[in-house]
Amino acid sequence: MNIHEYQAKQLFEKFGVASPKGIVASTAEEAGKAAREIGGPGLVVKAQVHAGGRGKGTFKNGFKGGVHVVDTPEQAEEIAGKMLGQTLVTHQTGPEGKLVSKVLIAKAVDITKEYYFAILFDRASSSHAIIASTEGGMNIEEVAEKTPEKISKEFVNPAIGLQPYQCRKVASSLGLKGPLANQAVKLFTALWNLYLKADCSLVEINPLAITTDGQVVALDAKFNFDDSALYRQKDVMAMRDTTEEDPREVAASEFGLNYIGLDGNIACLVNGAGL
Repeated sequence: MNIHEYQAKQLFEKFGVASPKGIVASTAEEAGKAAREIGGPGLVVKAQVHAGGRGKGTFKNGFKGGVHVVDTPEQAEEIAGKMLGQTLVTHQTGPEGKLVSKVLIAKAVDITKEYYFAILFDRASSSHAIIASTEGGMNIEEVAEKTPEKISKEFVNPAIGLQPYQCRKVASSLGLKGPLANQAVKLFTALWNLYLKADCSLVEINPLAITTDGQVVALDAKFNFDDSALYRQKDVMAMRDTTEEDPREVAASEFGLNYIGLDGNIACLVNGAGL
């Protein structure tokens, strides 16, 4: 199960992860009100869909970009009006695109450096792993292919969890020192608590940013959750947006079945446990 960016911010706030303030809006008027509450100049209007590449995407109405920087509530309201109710096409949505029913209004930040940080379950080692890179704001698969030396990996023993020395080690691998390293360690610890207590299978921060005023903040996030543990995550389940999912998979889940939609006209019916 995936969640929207504005929902990720709600989890950040709950677990004490430093992140710029943001307010979700369902109408252009709500977007303007949110912009006034946050205060400008320097605001970002971001279309909320379960897909990457929003900034370079194009709406089917011809409007370009699912992420825009504005300075006034009036501009935020205008931009939101061009996004809401429209279909955004990105390199991840496919040509059919995704309908935008909500936008996030957030405070823009001035950035000096971007990093990549993720916590995930590594099946090969049967442990959790932290992936970090100095090349933030980029596709991590591309970084792994072209400059793998810029990626560090730290395994976490499930029995004892993430240790303070490991947080310091990861911060050091990113070249962070002094107050920045201390902030990073605090943020990594908060993200680990979120990952563990919310039964996540992935928490990806891209980018993790250093601001011009010396703050370490999580700007954008991607979450995946362990579907087998959702029965005990009522708050997370409440965040599910079935309009962003394959209708066939949604229908199957209502009967406790796992269904993966594939192209073509050949079906596979499989069973587990070696049967």
